Amino acid sequence: MALDREAVLAALKAVTDPVSGQDIVAAGIVRALNVDGGAVRFVVEVAPDKADVYGPVRQAAEDAVKALGAASVSAVMTAHSVPKPPPDLKGGAKPKPAGPEKIPGVDRILAIASGKGGVGKSTVSANLACALAAEGRRVGLLDADVYGPSQPRMLGVSGRPASPDGKTILPMRNFGVTMMSIGLMVNEGQAVVWRGPMLMGALQQMMMQVQWGALDVLLVDLPPGTGDVQMTLSQKAHVDGAVVVSTPQDVALLDARKGIDMFNQMNVPIVGLIENMSTHICSNCGHEEHIFGHGGVAAEAAKLGVPLLAEIPLHLDIRKAADGGAPIVVSKPDSAQAQAFRDLARTLIAAGKA
Repeated sequence: MALDREAVLAALKAVTDPVSGQDIVAAGIVRALNVDGGAVRFVVEVAPDKADVYGPVRQAAEDAVKALGAASVSAVMTAHSVPKPPPDLKGGAKPKPAGPEKIPGVDRILAIASGKGGVGKSTVSANLACALAAEGRRVGLLDADVYGPSQPRMLGVSGRPASPDGKTILPMRNFGVTMMSIGLMVNEGQAVVWRGPMLMGALQQMMMQVQWGALDVLLVDLPPGTGDVQMTLSQKAHVDGAVVVSTPQDVALLDARKGIDMFNQMNVPIVGLIENMSTHICSNCGHEEHIFGHGGVAAEAAKLGVPLLAEIPLHLDIRKAADGGAPIVVSKPDSAQAQAFRDLARTLIAAGKA
C-alpha cells in the first residue's frame, strides 16, 4: 500500500512523548522521516539517559505506522548529545567521564580501517570474517561505514533485523558470520543523510543494543578517514587493536599514516598493516605485475615496528565474489586468493588478536 508523508505524520501524532506530554511530532523527536511507497523509515532521537523510557514509544510509533498498512516500517532510536552542566564553582568532586566499555559477550574488538576510500577495506573485512569463521572462530562483523554500507551485499544478507522487545536488535547471519549494518535498515541506493550526533547514536546502538551473543572477535569495518565514527568507536568501546589496509602507492600511504596517527592518539594499538591489490597475475599469460607499485606498505610497517600481516593480490575473482554476495573465501575456498585471506586469519589467531 502506497502511503503519503502526511498520513504517516498523522499516525505518529497519536503517540505521546512521555517527557513533554506532547505528541512525538510536536516534541521534535521524530527525525529523518522517509516515505517510499509502502516502506517507511524514521529516527526517534532522544537523550541518552532516556533510552529505556523511549523504547516503548519507538515501538508504539512503529505499530501506529504499520496500522496504516505500510509494507515495512523501520524505526531507529538514536541519542543526541545532552548539554553539559555548568562548571562547579565550589570546587566539588567532578564525576569521571565514562571510559570505553566491553561489549557483552565479545572477547575482542578488531577495527579494520583505511586512510582513504577505494583500497578494498570492506572486501578485506568480509573475506577476513569468513576466513576466521572457517578457522573455527566465533566471528561478528559490524559494518560501521554508515554512509557507504556494503557488507549486506558482500555477505549476501537481506531483510530487516528484528527487535523482539523494542530495545535489542537481532543481527543477521551468513557463512558463519554474525553481521549488523545500517544498510539493513534502509533501501539499497538510499543515502543516509545524518549529522554527527545521529550517526554516533546509531553506531552506539549497533554496538551495545545488538544481541551479538558469544563472540571470539568482532570485526568493525570502519569508514575511510579519521572522523566521527572512528572517534566514537575508540571512546565508547574497548578496541583491542586496529588493522590498517592500504594499497602500495604513495597517495594511499599518505592517508594511511594519518589513520595510524589517529589510532595512536586514541590509544588503540596497531596490530599490523595489510597491502591490498599488491600484485596482479595475468590470467592469460601468467605475467606478474605490480600495478600500484610494491613494497611501500611493508616499508611503512617496518618503520612503525608492526607486522605486515598480508599481501592480498589484485584479482578479478575477488571482485566478482564480493559483488555476487559470497566472498571468495566461501565461493572459491581452494583458490590462491582465498588462501591469502586464510593465511591472514591464521596469522591473527596465532598472534592472539582474533
